[in-house]
Amino acid sequence: MTLRVLLVDDHAMLRAGFRTIIDSQPDMTVIGEAATGAEAVSAASALQPDVITMDVQMPDMDGIEATRRIVADANVTAAIAIVTTFDHDDYLFSALDAGASGFLLKNATPEELVTAVRALGAGDGILAPEVTRRVLQRFTAPVGTPMAGAVRAASGSPSSVLAEPLTEREAEVLRLMAEARSNAEIAAALFIGEATVKTHVSRVLQKLGARDRVQAIVLALRHGIA
Repeated sequence: MTLRVLLVDDHAMLRAGFRTIIDSQPDMTVIGEAATGAEAVSAASALQPDVITMDVQMPDMDGIEATRRIVADANVTAAIAIVTTFDHDDYLFSALDAGASGFLLKNATPEELVTAVRALGAGDGILAPEVTRRVLQRFTAPVGTPMAGAVRAASGSPSSVLAEPLTEREAEVLRLMAEARSNAEIAAALFIGEATVKTHVSRVLQKLGARDRVQAIVLALRHGIA
């Protein structure tokens, strides 16, 4: 299957660079470009891409709001990676709250971009290890600290977000997912096969109502499940 990619950035030169990298791969192709947030929302609906790379700072509508609107459209199933020059926590957590499945910096290597597109196309989220650590710190901060305030205030009981309870094994898999472990690393830690891990991950996503691993981790940490 060829992954269909929509590029969103207000800089034509950057879009051209991304297009060259992506179109050089045998399993992915750029099907469209957008220079503003509003254009991105329209293009996502019209073109039905599998993956969207989304800039943050753009005219008329920023990438965070565009992401929120695209994710809210039930007819669009694209996974979205926020791609930005600025490694700011405000962007990171706003992107995750809006429903983004990943967060990349524009200084990422071509190999990292290609890997990210493939991961998103396979239904996985993409967060660099240093970003994952900040997510963990944000959502597991002690109650009463400024970092935890807004998150804890919005938290509900674990049962309020689970379609049905996690099994003991699923809970173990979720905890390892929250540590940014790959399927291979989870399999090694639990002494089970990777195929079995994939089954557990799918069940965890289903029970949490999560689109991908990143959203599952955020939901689990926010509600005290992981």
